[in-house]
Amino acid sequence: MVTIHIPAALRSLSGGRETVQVAGGSSLRQVFQRLDAECPGIIDRLTLEGDIHPAIAVFIDDEQISQGLIEPVAEDATIRLLPALGGGSLA
Repeated sequence: MVTIHIPAALRSLSGGRETVQVAGGSSLRQVFQRLDAECPGIIDRLTLEGDIHPAIAVFIDDEQISQGLIEPVAEDATIRLLPALGGGSLA
């Protein structure tokens, strides 16, 4: 299972949960789709025009991703979603 840490600004979509676990996928896009099935509407806040929303920084196992939604994700990965430095809004 992939563990996803949800930022406070998005917890209304996760039922208040700080972490959500979903089945892994071969890419971040697949993991986000599975997260959206568990937390409807969250993918619309995490993505913009087919890529990661610029207001979000995504870390997989403590390393910031560089390949966007095609980033590979291991079955037991930990994903942290953080507000990007420099502004922007998740709301």
